[in-house]
Amino acid sequence: MKPCLALITRPEPQASQWVGKLAALQVHAVALPLLAIAPAPVPLAVQQAAAEWKAGDVVMFVSPNAASQCLACLSAGWGWPAGVMAAATGPGTVAVLAAAGVPPELIVAPDAQAAQWDSEHLWLRLQSLHWPGRRAWVVRGDGGRDWLAHTLAGAGAQVQFVQAYARERPLWTPAQLAVVAQAAAEPQAHVWLLSSSEALDHLQALAPGVDWARSVALASHPRIAERARAVGFGRVHEIQATPQAVAEWFHHHPVAS
Repeated sequence: MKPCLALITRPEPQASQWVGKLAALQVHAVALPLLAIAPAPVPLAVQQAAAEWKAGDVVMFVSPNAASQCLACLSAGWGWPAGVMAAATGPGTVAVLAAAGVPPELIVAPDAQAAQWDSEHLWLRLQSLHWPGRRAWVVRGDGGRDWLAHTLAGAGAQVQFVQAYARERPLWTPAQLAVVAQAAAEPQAHVWLLSSSEALDHLQALAPGVDWARSVALASHPRIAERARAVGFGRVHEIQATPQAVAEWFHHHPVAS
């Protein structure tokens, strides 16, 4: 039985971090980002927004990159303002905020045992707040998390957007191109870990004409799973977005031969 290779499609540095975490769990993986993250196009706009955060505000970071790129725009002496809640959709974002010194009592995120780490489950933690007139800042890339913004506005919040980064199509190295070619030739020996619907659009552009009917994908959200099936992936499994859940799946679902 040939060991199966996990293809980690998250942007860097998360992709390489996942490779290391999976290696510790006896899963062979390689970083194959399907999204590239560029810095904030206007750092001054991020700085001006952060200067306005005041007690009672809620600042929502849509991803680890949203948090890290936003914080990278701020001066070294900048500190998290008192009384401002930091909302995160998943543990990766929580970790970035905690490392930056955001007090844990001010961080709000879906429960660790939540079925999904997404906007809907974050809202379950936030919906009891008194929203009319409260300012909600959504820190994101160039678009995204529209459901959350619409929900906040419908609850009476004053929604402000902060673009902390830009998402781009990645430039693969020759080694990464070789991995993709091998994955297309031996789909039974590779498993694609998908955490973004947009990433699948990039996959189609970067690997045009590939038949994914015999390929396997693990999707971190039902919407991503639906998109993977539409692209043509023959086997798509929904899975919690943790290295431990992925490792457990690998240990119980051998797909290589």
